[in-house]
Amino acid sequence: MTSGTTPETVEDPERALPDTKLRRSITGPLLFLFILGDVLGAGVYALMGVLSEKVGGALWAPLLGALLLALLTAGSYAELVTKYPKAGGAAVFAERAFGRPLLSFLVGFCMLAAGVTSAAGLALAFAGDYLRTFIDVPSVPAAIVFLLLIAALNARGISESVKSNVAMTVVELSGLLIVVVAGAVVLGGGHGDAGRLTQFPEGTTPALAILSGAIIAYYSFVGFETSANVAEEIRDPAKVYPSALFGALITAGVVYVLVGIAAAAVLAPDRLAGSTGPLLDVVAASGLGVPDRVFGAIALVAVANGALLTMIMASRLAFGMGEHGLLPAVLARVLPRRRTPWVAILSTTAVAILLTAIGKLSTLAETVVLLLLFVFISTNIAVLVLRRDTVAHTHFRVWTPVPVLGVASCVLLMCRQSAQVWLFAGALLAVGAVLFLLTRVRRGATGPTHPPEHR
Repeated sequence: MTSGTTPETVEDPERALPDTKLRRSITGPLLFLFILGDVLGAGVYALMGVLSEKVGGALWAPLLGALLLALLTAGSYAELVTKYPKAGGAAVFAERAFGRPLLSFLVGFCMLAAGVTSAAGLALAFAGDYLRTFIDVPSVPAAIVFLLLIAALNARGISESVKSNVAMTVVELSGLLIVVVAGAVVLGGGHGDAGRLTQFPEGTTPALAILSGAIIAYYSFVGFETSANVAEEIRDPAKVYPSALFGALITAGVVYVLVGIAAAAVLAPDRLAGSTGPLLDVVAASGLGVPDRVFGAIALVAVANGALLTMIMASRLAFGMGEHGLLPAVLARVLPRRRTPWVAILSTTAVAILLTAIGKLSTLAETVVLLLLFVFISTNIAVLVLRRDTVAHTHFRVWTPVPVLGVASCVLLMCRQSAQVWLFAGALLAVGAVLFLLTRVRRGATGPTHPPEHR
């Protein structure tokens, strides 16, 4: 991936940026930690056991493959975010490129559905072996209670800051580094089995196993796309955004690969595959001396933080779509004192609870990936369509074959999805399409509505 500029440049790129009501106060290091915090943690804490079912001990291979695939689409985001630093993400890019309201809606709804589905999967991960280090309760009821608590926190209000995100990222990263150290101690003491790193399940073709595993591993890298929502608050986006985005993804990828190597060296694939708290089992088996409750608490913080941030995003996206007439206007209602979108919070939580009750972790994770693949295809194509649109400020320009390869990689991953995953994703999109059409009919009957003033 290479950076460049459009033909129209100016001496002071900051002066040529579109006006914004927000203060451009996010520096490169803070943006790097913001993206790293979004990407890092919850997925790999939850899915290492599921991944082991696909590739045996070669856990590092699909993680590395998923990183490379994620970097392709990240290149397209880097160009569009720096070209349109006031844009609000994939749905806005689709609107600029294609001018089709239904297509733009479906791109935005895919983001919404992916967020709710991801939260359902994280709730199941929270209620598994990590929670059982403290209390032994049935998984599904515990996951439902967890989602209700997340909803209560969400409705109470948001008082986050960049510092709190940094602190949470440090907690998540510390747990993964403990796993890496545990693997190094075991291998250094001659007790691990490095031979597992190239062992695949019997009867599988390694290339196909890696590709199937990459679908699962891809879930651990999603989250970088949400950084488009802070584009208006970044200092010198053309310079800061690409390096922070690629740096965060590569950092997460290196950590994930090391975690995969450590996990496979310490535990046999069948033991990993049967666990809902795989990294806890790795640390326990290593003899490193970290108490189960300490590591369990770290894992619970990582998963809970991921679920909370995801549900905040999903509820605000549902609120915004309701406010702008893309979804029923009732979703734009807010609590008078808290000024939080209570109907959107209840609606997204109800859907997450339903998915938690009927789905399993692997299926939910793959559904999230499939929904986001639609978004990423749209974004990769939008880069090429919008090349004819020039802007007056400098911006990152990705090498043209990268978005083409990005589309191809998304199609490849789609072709490996199971019928059940397509059914899950299709049902969610069908609900979205029906809501969109009903909303359009209602707006046509009552006339245009004015968005509420209060958020």
